[in-house]
Parts: sequence; structure tokens; C-alpha cells
Amino acid sequence: MTRILGIDPGTRSTGYGVVEDDSGRLTLVDCGALTTSSGSPIGERLSYLYHRLLEITARYHPEAVAVEQPFVAKNVRSALAIGRAQAIAILAAADNGVPIYEYTPSQIKRTIANYGASSKKQVQEMVKLQLGLATPPEPSDAADALAVAICHLHEVHLSNLIRRQSQEDR
Repeated sequence: MTRILGIDPGTRSTGYGVVEDDSGRLTLVDCGALTTSSGSPIGERLSYLYHRLLEITARYHPEAVAVEQPFVAKNVRSALAIGRAQAIAILAAADNGVPIYEYTPSQIKRTIANYGASSKKQVQEMVKLQLGLATPPEPSDAADALAVAICHLHEVHLSNLIRRQSQEDR
């Protein structure tokens, strides 16, 4: 059984999702969002996120932490804020000795919904289906974090298949 912690970083809301893979059967362990007050100083928000992510990582003992990389479009300030939260997520995982993997938003969407420009709603629906849930996970930041975790599990599965195939070809 493999347990993955997915993180959708943000300084106002950081989604987290813990997923287990038992021989291809995905199960939701926990998910949620860590929210901070936008009026709080950035240092306080980052400290809060760091300590809560340390707690979550220690509680669930994931084999890996998968983090979404910031998307830089028109709003550079937003991308920088997300990058700060991403760094905090990486630091919390590293402090717990957990390997970290990073995925782009389009890579996550392509893996989850077979289309790199999928809408948030499409990704939420595919997360619901892949985890066998009755309704899409809420809030959307938690669903996004679960998508990151599922993306990592798919990437690991694909890498294992490729490695086995190359060993058989020898």
C-alpha cells in the first residue's frame, strides 16, 4: 500500500489531500484546506502553513509528497505568492524526511482528465470518480490537492511499467 500527500499551495488557502493506493485501488484518507487571513502578514501565514503541513505529514506518514508548481500567466504577484507556499510545503516534507515531487497544472490535468486544459470542475469530477466518492471533494483546493496526489500515483505506476518493460526487453 502506498500513501501520498498531495498539496495545492496558496498563501490564502493551501489544499491538502491524502490518498492510498492498494494495488491500483485508490482510497481517500483525508483532505481539506488550510486557510489564512489575507490581512495577516505573509510571515504569519507562511508559518501557520508550515506548522500545519508538518502536523499533517507527521500524522499520515506519506511515502511521498506531491506539490503543484505555480502557474505563471498574467498575474506574476499571484505566482510569487503561490511559490512561497510551495516552498513551505517542500520544506515541511523535507523536514519530515519525505521525498518531494512537483507537477505542473497542465501535467496534473492531463493525467487526471486526459486533457491538459481541463476545467476545475472536470478535474473535480474525475477525482470523484477515481476515488469512488458520491460527490466531488470540497473545497476545490482539497480536490486539486487530491488530483496532485493521484497524478503522482499515476506517474509512479507508469514509471514502474516502463521499467518492467525495459527489463523484459533485455
